[in-house]
Amino acid sequence: MHSVHLHYTLSHRNDAESHVSPEATLLSHPLMALLKAVAEQGSISAAARQMDLSYRHVWGELKRWEEVLGHELIIWEKGQSARLTEFGDKLMWAERLTQARLAPQLEALRADLERTFAVAFDPEAHVLTLYASHDDALPRLREQAASSGLHLDIRFCGSVDAIRALNEGRCTLAGFHTQVQPHQDSHTAQAYRDLLQPGLHKIIGFATRTQGLMTASGNPKQLHNLTDVAISRAIFVQRSPGTGTRVLLDDLLAKDQLTNADLNNWPDEEPSHTALAEAIASGRCDVGLGIESTARARGLGFVPLVQEQFHLVCLKSALDTPATQALRDLLQDATWHAALNTLPGYQAQDSGQVQSLRQQLPWWTFKRAKKTS
Repeated sequence: MHSVHLHYTLSHRNDAESHVSPEATLLSHPLMALLKAVAEQGSISAAARQMDLSYRHVWGELKRWEEVLGHELIIWEKGQSARLTEFGDKLMWAERLTQARLAPQLEALRADLERTFAVAFDPEAHVLTLYASHDDALPRLREQAASSGLHLDIRFCGSVDAIRALNEGRCTLAGFHTQVQPHQDSHTAQAYRDLLQPGLHKIIGFATRTQGLMTASGNPKQLHNLTDVAISRAIFVQRSPGTGTRVLLDDLLAKDQLTNADLNNWPDEEPSHTALAEAIASGRCDVGLGIESTARARGLGFVPLVQEQFHLVCLKSALDTPATQALRDLLQDATWHAALNTLPGYQAQDSGQVQSLRQQLPWWTFKRAKKTS
């Protein structure tokens, strides 16, 4: 088997329209164009003239492709018309069949690529890359932002990984969540303290949301807290390590004087609230920690345990860029607040407001320098 690699080109629309013939294919390959020209013209020199290329170039390319593919492509004898070999004919047949079969999909792909790249050429459009903990509100924000020319490139991952991506320059914003005013000795503080630095990072308010126990519909095991979960030996499904919900669970367990070992954990961990909800809905597990909106959407039972803040964080240097400012303006818009508040467990709070890192996450202590006499 030979591998296939797809390519595309960019050109000015007027320039492209002036050079594309009606019979041009949506997906082209330079070798196929050479073979087609030789087959039509009956000679390499005529094919070269048709394509506005030199004879040496066409001849060299044909020989190069013969070496790459391991088959002869052209039969050419002095005094005779050049023609394709049987293998060359089969290549042309494969090209025609591919174009016929894939034309609708190729046209859809081309149109999608044009729409996407149009953003790059639009001086009024902005693109923000956001790595964030899984959240039900962010896809809605992406939809609303797109209508105003702000394109959010959202990659869902764990909260810890999201902040690391920000610090490594792989994104402009990171989304993570914590309890309100986490204690300086909490698991939350241990997870995020070394990743965030006052003066370097800036927090932008996003929303509050409710986390709690996702259970089967009707809560048949009557689970009302983590102590109930531990005592009943209900099968508990965990989120993946590094997620904000896993960090939150450790803090909630500590509050109830429990540890992870006290839970009857399912061996597989789930990467998102949606996957966790599916594990419970399918009957594989009895309970897990997740957000209210996902539980309600899946028809599961839900027992609220804690209100938490979902934060957006960026580097101070990115705070006043046009793209970040456009997002802050959108987050403060009443239309967005109304859309967010329709999600179960969510509430717009300080949305779009730049907040003090030390006040929201009061973990850092700085000794005052001693005065010298």
